[in-house]
Order: sequence, then structure tokens, then C-alpha cells
Amino acid sequence: MRRIVQSLAIGVALAGLVASAGAQAPPQPKPGPEHKRLGYFVGTWKTEGKVEPGPMGPGGKMTSTDTCEWFEGGFAVICRGEGQSPIGPGESIGIMTYNQDQKFYTYYGVDSSGMMSMTSIPRGTVQGSTWTYTDESMMGDQKLKNRVTLEEVSPKEYTFKMEIQGADGKWMQVMESTSTKVK
Repeated sequence: MRRIVQSLAIGVALAGLVASAGAQAPPQPKPGPEHKRLGYFVGTWKTEGKVEPGPMGPGGKMTSTDTCEWFEGGFAVICRGEGQSPIGPGESIGIMTYNQDQKFYTYYGVDSSGMMSMTSIPRGTVQGSTWTYTDESMMGDQKLKNRVTLEEVSPKEYTFKMEIQGADGKWMQVMESTSTKVK
């Protein structure tokens, strides 16, 4: 009988702890206005552009189709793309989100050519309709500073410009494109 009473007492105490822990659980976070700003990119985009010959390979025309959608919870947008560039056909995946603690946008990406934003995480800001991301990457044994500028031309069109900084400190454009929303 004594064991039954002890077991019941332990069970009641554990139930009380679980109930009080549930009552004290913090509220689930909600996406802020900065996260919602990423909604601009949700949809399917057709892109046409030009790659300049240089450290990223031969120059020429590039095209792609990217489909972007909200990730569960509304804190990030995930984009999957496929296209054609001067080095051949390829696929990509990118994740855009906002770092609330440090107050900047981030972009994580990788493509089938091995290009990835992994040396550092590109950090972005938005001023009006202009998104600017900067990061550093390695190309072989050379460290490069990168800058990407996206300009919202309209709700259904944006321009993209990628630049790298040379050893002389000057920025050199390596790619430019225009994306048009089709869905």
C-alpha cells in the first residue's frame, strides 16, 4: 500500500510539473515586418542576363527559372532554380531570411557548379527598393569580396547586379540580369 501511495504522489508531482511547464512556455515567435518583406520574392521568376568573362568563367548569356515559396512558419523564403549559363546547364537552391538579433538579411545558396555562399554568409540590407548583399568568398586560393544589388523595378520585375572587388580595391561587374515574375 505504501508503494502505491508513493507512486501516486510521484505521478501527481510529475503531472504538476508538466502542467506548470506548459503554462510557462513562451509564446511561439511570429514573423516580423522584415520577414514579411521577403514575400516580394515569392512566385516564379524568369531571368535573362549576361555574365562577364573573368574569374567566374567565360562570359555569355544566362537564363533561369526560379520558383520561390515561403518555408513553414513564414520566416524564410526558399528558391529552387534551373537554367543555362556560359558553363552549361545548372540547378540552384537558395534560402533568404532575416536575422532579427543582428538586424540584417541573409542568403544561403548553392548550385550544381559548386558555387556556394559558404565562406561567409552574405548579409543584406534594404533601402527603399534596393537590396544590397555583401560577403567574402574563396575562388581557388584568392579571397574575393562580393556585392550583389537587387533593384525592385516593379512588383513583377527586379534587376540583379553582381560585382567583385579586385586587389586594387575597385569593383568589377561580373553579372547582370533582369527577372520577371510569371506566376
